[in-house]
Amino acid sequence: MSRQSPRKVPPPAAHALAGELRAFAGKLKRRLREQADAGDLPPSQVSVLLRLEKDGPTTASHLARIEGMRPQSMGPIIAALESAGLVRGSPDPGDGRQTILSLTEACRVRIDEGRAARQDWLSRSIAARLSPAEQQQLASAIVLLRRLVDD
Repeated sequence: MSRQSPRKVPPPAAHALAGELRAFAGKLKRRLREQADAGDLPPSQVSVLLRLEKDGPTTASHLARIEGMRPQSMGPIIAALESAGLVRGSPDPGDGRQTILSLTEACRVRIDEGRAARQDWLSRSIAARLSPAEQQQLASAIVLLRRLVDD
């Protein structure tokens, strides 16, 4: 029987703060999502597009591994994205049996426009709803929030 070190229980204040922060993060994410029309893409398709943007061109089987799904499940996602003109496939120069998937220029424009819309909404909200002193407090809070998530 292996011994595990006892897990520290956070103080009640930290536990409550964690709950507030989690709820806030979810609400902020929803509000930002509302600001840029994602074209009603399901989360699985959005995830693949963001992965291709971040990591660059790759194969469907590699995407499936990274996304934690079976390659057979990735097929319909890729087909829908190709049909929408967001992803294109080209033969792998090293292995003609494989197809390398990449974002189309139209998809890159759509991603950039969506980010710009979210950034604009958030910038306007900060300027309209927070005083200069509160904006400085927000900047200080962001430093602390980064410490929570940075490795």
